[in-house]
Amino acid sequence: MVMNSGERWHCIHPACGCTVLVEANGEIEGQNPLCACGSNMKKGYSPPAVRYLDFLKVREPALLHRDPAKD
Repeated sequence: MVMNSGERWHCIHPACGCTVLVEANGEIEGQNPLCACGSNMKKGYSPPAVRYLDFLKVREPALLHRDPAKD
């Protein structure tokens, strides 16, 4: 598992609750890092920052400015 600088990892054991902030890049082959209590640690979840249909790279149509006096 690749650990990048600035990531927060937390212990999955409910009684422990340990949190670690990674200060240097590192890699552990084939597994998540272990907490001091012996349980696995997981990276904090961050939701994707993609909006619907962003992958199409289509510009949204500009709203037409209407003059209410002419209507």
